[in-house]
Amino acid sequence: MADFPKLGGKVRLLRRQARQTQADLARKLDISPSYLNLIEHDQRALTADLLIKVVQTFQVDLAAFAAPSDDRRVQDLIEVFSDPVFERHKLTAVDVREFCLQSPAVAQAVLTLFEQFRAARDLTETLAGERDPDDDESPNAVGRVPSEEVNEFIQTHMNWFPRLEALAADLWREAELKLDHLESGLTDYLARRHGVDVLRARGDPGGALRRFDPQARKLWVSETLEPSARRFHLAVQVALLQHGEILEELATDRVLTSPAARTLGRIVLANYFAAAVAMPYEIFLHTAKQLRYDIELLGHRFGCSFEQVCHRLTALRKPGQEGVPLHMVRVDMAGNISKHFSASGIRIARYSGACPRWNIHAAFLTPGLIRTQVSRMTDGAVYFCIARTVPKGRAGWHALHTIQSIGLGCSIRHARQLVYADGIDLDDLDNAVPVGVTCRLCDRADCEQRAFPSLRQGLDLDENWRGVSLYTPVRRG
Repeated sequence: MADFPKLGGKVRLLRRQARQTQADLARKLDISPSYLNLIEHDQRALTADLLIKVVQTFQVDLAAFAAPSDDRRVQDLIEVFSDPVFERHKLTAVDVREFCLQSPAVAQAVLTLFEQFRAARDLTETLAGERDPDDDESPNAVGRVPSEEVNEFIQTHMNWFPRLEALAADLWREAELKLDHLESGLTDYLARRHGVDVLRARGDPGGALRRFDPQARKLWVSETLEPSARRFHLAVQVALLQHGEILEELATDRVLTSPAARTLGRIVLANYFAAAVAMPYEIFLHTAKQLRYDIELLGHRFGCSFEQVCHRLTALRKPGQEGVPLHMVRVDMAGNISKHFSASGIRIARYSGACPRWNIHAAFLTPGLIRTQVSRMTDGAVYFCIARTVPKGRAGWHALHTIQSIGLGCSIRHARQLVYADGIDLDDLDNAVPVGVTCRLCDRADCEQRAFPSLRQGLDLDENWRGVSLYTPVRRG
């Protein structure tokens, strides 16, 4: 087969997002459905003329065909092969890239296989430490973690779901919503359109934040929630009641392979709808640019939390009306990454711990304060990042309270659009903090925070010589 860019999957994704059949699109492209089928399965090349027609038909930018998913697959596999189990094979980045180029389906299968292996390994370690040796019961299924599948689902769609944006805009018109009275407007709409009574539930530390009784048509929202969270949950309930079939359709994605992942996907999509209701696209984008992405001011203007605003800023991906391409990460104090998305191009570890030099970890030292950082990755790319902690927990003396850190950032070339870059010399990058994806993929020998040896350097030890870390390569001579 001739060597040509494999763009069929992108054409298929655009067609499905537009809810068009192959016959519909083939007619618009003036080709036969059978030929379109061959293109979508990468058995025929997408010519330049057809590429232009596809771009015009779906009104997308040519950058949409720059193969970010392929690059992401390469980076994911490089991280996978940094696992100690592969250490003796000495695979290089060039090996991995050629493998992905020639056999993308097999490369994806290897990723899936590794995820299964990792899940089985984690389960074995857990059972070895905690299982009762007299207990014959054991889990009967090992698979990918649903949350990881949903993160991949969001990344694949670049956190952009135009149908949900349109539905949110429709709701504003139908319910005649007002920004300053959003909670009362959503409450009235639920009663008028769906016959649902919204009630305030008492703040039981073990109770639900939101509970809906379909038979009684009653929705209880916890009194412990902040006003921004109450509005959010009301909008989520509208999505579940009114657009359940659309949520189900969107969650029927090949990335979501299990019922649990698809259920979590529907919940995440309902949350996306709620954010689009709380922060309508056009006015939110205009305000974000006007305020230079000042997250706290945006939170006051739209009555949303710091984390809600950060999420929404990453979803400003409408073709022709994009915001700054941002990445977002959420971690806990143990370093566990619970959310991650990247439109900035930064690589975020999926299978191992994130670099401790990243300011998202240092934010725990100054709770509630925004920390800024200019970060230089091992590939030379430079990013401007901010990080701040956000409290998590319920009201009440006996309720558990936790703290998490939110990281947001962009390529250095977009940094001046963010108010947080004021006063920082973005032209002098000599003081940029050296950051890696993960220790196993970082070859910086002078890092005192290294937790594991670099895969690229190997383990070189001498009991008579010690560098800044245990894994610093020995300097002889």
